[in-house]
Amino acid sequence: ASAAAARASRSDMIDLKQDYFALFGLAPAFSIDIEKLEQAYIDMQARVHPDRFAHLSDAEKRLSMQWATHANEAFRTLKSPLARGHYLLEMRGVDPAFDTNTAMAPDFLMEQMEWREALGEATEAADEDALDDLSRRLRHNARALEAELARQLDETGDLEAAADSVRRMKFLEKLQHEINDALTALES
Repeated sequence: ASAAAARASRSDMIDLKQDYFALFGLAPAFSIDIEKLEQAYIDMQARVHPDRFAHLSDAEKRLSMQWATHANEAFRTLKSPLARGHYLLEMRGVDPAFDTNTAMAPDFLMEQMEWREALGEATEAADEDALDDLSRRLRHNARALEAELARQLDETGDLEAAADSVRRMKFLEKLQHEINDALTALES
């Protein structure tokens, strides 16, 4: 029975060196079918979940935990537009340099200053409607930026512009978290 269990565990193994897209049977692109990703993740979890390996040796249990962790990390990365864009850039040898490259177009910087000012005013005034409106506008801009990043990565291959878009997306995500925090503080 032990030999059969070992064969079964080996047949369920995933390649920890495989890129995240290949792991889920997806082409490496920014535009992916999220439903297909989610189904592939569910299928993967059914194969590698540590509970399936509870009866095996400690080494095989640790390996199953590595598989599950790898699958979880891959899923989180591909599900998030920002993380997916960053991952694709890294796959193509480009570092978006979040910490060192802070150069942004003047119009984007002006818009950020306006958003930060609006956030500060709405937070200070405890204006939930203004925060909700700012959040809606920010999500709209984020969707437009995601569409632009998809074009840059999947169609034109303009990696420099894509890196700039990913840096912008990171800024928008951070601002969205700040808005959410302000809304949460108002609710408590």
